Amino acid sequence: MPPTAVTPEGQVTLAGELAAAAARLAAAGVASPRGDAEQLAAHVLDVSRGRLALVEVISTSAAQELRHLVERRADRVPLQHLTGLAGFRRLDIAVGPGVFIPRPETEWVVEEAIRLLRASGAVRPICVDLCAGSGAIALSLADEVRGAEVHAVELEPAALDWLRRNVGRTGLPVRVHQADVGVIGAGLPPGSPPATRAGAGPVDGVLSVLAELAGRVDLVVSNPPYLPDHERSRVEPEVGRHDPPAALWGGPDGLDGPRAVVTAAAELLRPGGLLVMEHADEHGQAVPSLLASGGPWSGSWFDIVDHPDLAGRDRFVTARWDPPGRGRPGSAGEDV
Repeated sequence: MPPTAVTPEGQVTLAGELAAAAARLAAAGVASPRGDAEQLAAHVLDVSRGRLALVEVISTSAAQELRHLVERRADRVPLQHLTGLAGFRRLDIAVGPGVFIPRPETEWVVEEAIRLLRASGAVRPICVDLCAGSGAIALSLADEVRGAEVHAVELEPAALDWLRRNVGRTGLPVRVHQADVGVIGAGLPPGSPPATRAGAGPVDGVLSVLAELAGRVDLVVSNPPYLPDHERSRVEPEVGRHDPPAALWGGPDGLDGPRAVVTAAAELLRPGGLLVMEHADEHGQAVPSLLASGGPWSGSWFDIVDHPDLAGRDRFVTARWDPPGRGRPGSAGEDV
């Protein structure tokens, strides 16, 4: 980046740096150039973004660090990888290479899950987050639902490291499990032979790892891999280059992840238990139809409702598990 405005005393002005940074990011095609420039400046200066207006000049070393980060952002490295954090509801989630960056739309998935849990009357609900990634969903449940017993399930070793790090740094009571939810292909390119995940070793399926919870869970929530393969050439560089493929790709129709989650949920949930699952914006009919299909869970899912995000795009589904012949709906937790 070229030198920016300086004072007569030779000090670098923050306003000049921000203007130059925003221009550089706009030229690189970053969607929110000014906002990203300000967040990077706040990170470098270790102040809140709202306090940047009180800063007139910065040191030359801070200016150099900011310019370096701006160049990396212009190369479409995700903003959250540069700052090391992603804001999610009331929490700051540590993220970096190897883990999916939680998105704002997933906050509404959590919002509805919390609303349904509170409406259920369970005092100590058992919750399972499948394909947990960084742990944003599981940690938010533990943070906002008093008395919840929360389990987070992740397979990929790199993501599992971030999950454990976030549980440790927040101190929230989330139990971490490495297990295979059973997503076919797990993000591999179409036509790829089966591959062993580096460092994973033998990993049991989720129903083996959580066998003691089978039929007792109040809520299964998930943001599984759901992008269809035809989107591979269309996603933004921040996604295609930096989000782990196993967290993105759900096979030819994008439903490999949702199918695996629904299959696991049918074994884990108690009668009357709840499923809340994010999906692609093109799955607003496909995922509800999956739950209502005549497959192995025929006639077992009720109150199937699809929900839009704030942009009006189909984003997640909710449903209640009530299989015939398995007893009346109740809660594994205490009822009010």
